[in-house]
Amino acid sequence: MQKELLLALSLSVIIFTSFLVIISDTGPSRSELDSAINKATHIYAEIRLKGMDFSNGPCLSNALMPDWVLDIVHNPRILTDDLQENQCPAYIEGRARHFVELDTEGNLIRAR
Repeated sequence: MQKELLLALSLSVIIFTSFLVIISDTGPSRSELDSAINKATHIYAEIRLKGMDFSNGPCLSNALMPDWVLDIVHNPRILTDDLQENQCPAYIEGRARHFVELDTEGNLIRAR
């Protein structure tokens, strides 16, 4: 009887923990994602008008929104895009958990 009780208790803890992980790691809401993308394209356009060179895939913002950065990458992606010196420090250091990646022409690559 004690083994069955211990098994039931263990399974309950596993199920409860799994549930907590699922609901706490849902990612950004659709409206937050849309807002980040809109802000990213706006910032890109402003900086492009100033004549900035995007060829090295710079980080355009470490503070796009709270917990978000804006990074420029190549399409198709090239090795230099994955180098830490070409990525946003806030994301690398864990101060931001989400990012918007635009290509050098300002097109959305991915956001998450």
